[in-house]
Amino acid sequence: MSFQYKKYSNIHWDDYLKSGDRIFIGSNAAVPNALIDNLIANSANLHDIEAVHILTLSKNVWVEPQHKNLFKVNALFIGGDNIREAIAEGRADYTPCFISDIPRLFSENSLPLDVALIMVSPPDEYGYCSLGVSVDVVSAAVKSAKYVLAQINPKMPRTNGHSFVHMNQIDAWINIEEKLPELIAPEFDQRIEQVGQYVAMLVDNGATLQIGLGKISEAVLRYLANHKDLGIHSEMISDGMVDLMLKGVINNRKKNYHKGKAVVTFCLGSQRVYDFVDGNPHIEFYPSEHVNSPTKIAKNDNMVSINSAIEVDLTGQVVSDSIGYQFYSGIGGQVDFIRGAGLSKGGKPIIALPSTTKDGKISRIVAHITEGGGVVTSRGHVAFVVTEFGIASLLGKSIRERALELIRIAHPKFREQLLADVRKHYWVPEYQESSPSSVPELGLVEFKKFTFSNDEYTLRPLAPADERKLQEFFYSHNKETLMMRYNHHVTQMTREKSCNLVSVNQHQDLALCFTKKSDLGEAIQAVARYYYIENSNSGEVAFVIKESLRGQGMARTLLNEIIAIAKQRKLNNLVACVRNDNAPMLKVFEKAGFIRKPSDDFDEISLELPLNE
Repeated sequence: MSFQYKKYSNIHWDDYLKSGDRIFIGSNAAVPNALIDNLIANSANLHDIEAVHILTLSKNVWVEPQHKNLFKVNALFIGGDNIREAIAEGRADYTPCFISDIPRLFSENSLPLDVALIMVSPPDEYGYCSLGVSVDVVSAAVKSAKYVLAQINPKMPRTNGHSFVHMNQIDAWINIEEKLPELIAPEFDQRIEQVGQYVAMLVDNGATLQIGLGKISEAVLRYLANHKDLGIHSEMISDGMVDLMLKGVINNRKKNYHKGKAVVTFCLGSQRVYDFVDGNPHIEFYPSEHVNSPTKIAKNDNMVSINSAIEVDLTGQVVSDSIGYQFYSGIGGQVDFIRGAGLSKGGKPIIALPSTTKDGKISRIVAHITEGGGVVTSRGHVAFVVTEFGIASLLGKSIRERALELIRIAHPKFREQLLADVRKHYWVPEYQESSPSSVPELGLVEFKKFTFSNDEYTLRPLAPADERKLQEFFYSHNKETLMMRYNHHVTQMTREKSCNLVSVNQHQDLALCFTKKSDLGEAIQAVARYYYIENSNSGEVAFVIKESLRGQGMARTLLNEIIAIAKQRKLNNLVACVRNDNAPMLKVFEKAGFIRKPSDDFDEISLELPLNE
């Protein structure tokens, strides 16, 4: 025997709704448009109904000016141009809140609900409907509202997890079939693709991911195809995730929490996504108070949270819900997941954005937040900021170091002005002479991975924010190393001296380093550079390797990179001066093809490598 229900039902709105009540409208791709149309058609005696909702993928007819006497809109997350327009004109309100807190606003009567308007699948043989593609805060609205009115839609997928509502929880309904709105994967330009490539490099095999909506998210997913054993604990699932699940890249095997399952709270995308989640036992939908709980997010080790922003200031403050005084989107789940990833063992909270506005006229890395803009994510929450010019690591960085790191990934045409602006506040001292520059010859991502003795190291340009790291590297040397490198007993590396050594015009000179990351952070293991000699169009090479790592190939690798870059820059030759008792260093140079030349200094040997032969 299976559950039976009336397939045809008319809603008598006067039985459930009166003027001045507050209604909830279903979220994302599960907006009950036919139900709302029915309400509008039968609203002759109703006015001043407050409509609350989060993102709605819909025409949002309830916010149109002709319905201003019927509905007063209160958006908890802004989506759709007409809703932004209504808020900007004062016809609608915006209430900033964390997605994880919205259920409490309903249940604890900060925003008590009279009626919840939702969309569900037809009931199964036991009388249970599914909230389908949008469980999120809809689940909480169903539990808290005095009345629940539903559009039963045969095209709504039946999703697994905590997505079910019994027919005895629904007070009235209409049966109307309606195709779910699709969100087609966006096209993106080279700079968005570059941001995606950088972010993907921060994702380790076995990580659990939260990825938001938009171009950058899809670009990141494109570059995860060669990763292994990824998991999902995220607000949403999209087309890009489907591809990775079908390839086995996302298999949820390494998750600590909800192991073996992709955990989400809604999905948005093409019909392909909706078909993929329909009855899929490997994907479970849970309410927002569960999925977005920072403490639950943190139960997964190596949690990576990837979100975007409108602008980031040089201290690391993130603006993501407004453009100046114009409210654009909302807080959403960004802070929930950024905090959850920050609490996770090995977690990485990431903000990714293009370095400029689309027309290239305005920097999105800013010295100070635009007037009217609001901080959504604080300067204490974010570990990494990514643009198409690189990755800025903010974890454990001082304001000065953060400013230099963020200037390094700003668009080059804004870097000098950003440096001048932060100097006004003494964040960066006067002896920091120039803004960071790049080494494009290293490739688009400007760093490479190498393995020596089974440990992984990163080769990258030396940057102004490395001032303290270079000091630590200097003080790790023994006396012999200092004598070999500097040819006299150097006892101090002042802040000013260190700053001078890391403030490199990389377009003229060149300074590379090997770094290694550990639980203690990132430490420099080797430094190599050349100083450009203009009158001979040549470069003078010098480098130093940490004592415990010598003989593993680091010096040879650095020298090969320097030679390759010098050739691309069309230098005539490279030269070096090495103490005559430094046999290991002489061997490295001579193996690379350097030839001994006469020297005026008895203690030193001059070497030269012609590059134009």
